[in-house]
Amino acid sequence: MKSRRSLNALLPSLLLGMVCCPNLAVSDETWRIETQEEWTSGLESSSELKLKDGQAVPTAKLATLMSELKTFPMKRSAKSIVVTQSADWLNWEPAGNLGPVNLGDAPVMLSLGPDNYWMFGRYGSGRNRKDRSKQAPFQPEPATLDGFEMPLKTTPFANQYDAPGGLKKRLGGYHAWQSRDMVNWVHHGPITESFAKWMTTAEFADGKAYFYYDFPNDQDPHVYVDSDLFDGVPGENKSMAYDDPTHGSDCAIIRDLDGQFHLILEDWSPINAQTHAWDSPLAVHAVSPDGLQDFKALSPPIDERTKPTGEIGTYKHPHWLKENPERFKTNIAKYEIHKPEQNAYGDWAAISIGVQYYLFCDYDPADSKSMSVGWFTSKSIDEPFTWCGNIGKGHPDPDIMFAEGKFYLATQQAMDFVSDGPWVDGVQIRVGVDVDQDQSIDQWTEWTTIKESYDHVPGFAKQVSRTPAELDLSKLPEGFGYQFEIKLEDTTENDSKPVLDSVELMFD
Repeated sequence: MKSRRSLNALLPSLLLGMVCCPNLAVSDETWRIETQEEWTSGLESSSELKLKDGQAVPTAKLATLMSELKTFPMKRSAKSIVVTQSADWLNWEPAGNLGPVNLGDAPVMLSLGPDNYWMFGRYGSGRNRKDRSKQAPFQPEPATLDGFEMPLKTTPFANQYDAPGGLKKRLGGYHAWQSRDMVNWVHHGPITESFAKWMTTAEFADGKAYFYYDFPNDQDPHVYVDSDLFDGVPGENKSMAYDDPTHGSDCAIIRDLDGQFHLILEDWSPINAQTHAWDSPLAVHAVSPDGLQDFKALSPPIDERTKPTGEIGTYKHPHWLKENPERFKTNIAKYEIHKPEQNAYGDWAAISIGVQYYLFCDYDPADSKSMSVGWFTSKSIDEPFTWCGNIGKGHPDPDIMFAEGKFYLATQQAMDFVSDGPWVDGVQIRVGVDVDQDQSIDQWTEWTTIKESYDHVPGFAKQVSRTPAELDLSKLPEGFGYQFEIKLEDTTENDSKPVLDSVELMFD
């Protein structure tokens, strides 16, 4: 134990550290710039840059910033510097039609690890269907494809093959296609029956696929559990998974890293869904330990409602009474009228990148009939989500998957999209150290381009790991002060640009 005299002797140095480093306590091992105040006070200079809402935003094709010189009373050894960007994820590029050309209706996708990608949809005649009545009947022939050991046959569709399961009788529901490269697809046949044709989402856990479908349309998520995606036979129908007290469904499902199943559903109670593309400003969040039952409703992840009027309106749905008359005695539903007119969202899809959650959806704006894909984000599946942006045209019914090192956003429209991830390229950084305590930099690192990278999380279909954009500083000498400089270059043709969210310099 130190004597009181020893502690008193240290007191001036401790006070000096507090004066020199007002934003960094002596015991801290990081220097972090994240809030609006920290950005404002932490920069020595910048060009073509504005500080807004706690972010550093470029205002031209090339922007630069220089931090203040952060000084210390005693030498410190720098470990690394990490840069994070805005979570808005705007760098999407058109990709044509993803997946099999004859996959119909709303696509559903699962990524089961490297080189193991699945798409699900109804079996159709092809998106670019032609009059085949005058063509000679197609004669399938044996075929081989890298990565597939089962016998295959050719099909009339480009880059598509039938496995034995794909030759089994169609049942009027969804089918499964598998790919090793997102180019060639092997058809494995039916996964649901005709009454389960309104399939909305899927998950995978412990070697089994969970296929969720509405029955009737836009009501009450039901689920199949399938332990063999290759046999062309639907798995076990577990029936209703969640007795939804609202109308809407079109749910998404995602497992968190603890294995809990999270449902995101539409809630039509505040809107005339019939006149808003069967979407809503309000979503439901429910969680279950096994994805089959005991779903517990939580706080809404999305709530964009305007002001309630107290007036009640009605709308009519075309499927409820026809498809499930035992449960639904009418097609008429009630809703509370809200004003002004509301944006509507729905047909949810979910993914998580480094535990940053994203919800993709239909976006039907209040002031326009031009629908598109929209998306929201949150740092936690249990917290409210914030709006990010939109892309495309038409009623999308989207789904999203990580495959081949990229993110694929599929819709039921003619145009799909691909992205390298939320990180936007164009960030260069260098870090300098003041070795002799003269308030100036004695040695800089080389200018280095940094970026994030992403990978599959073993055992999870919708959880993606994130390796941060980091520069190793272990070769810099110890010093009394550190400073960093960053160049931001907008190299994209889309709406994205390298917007900085935080910078963190870590010490040993």
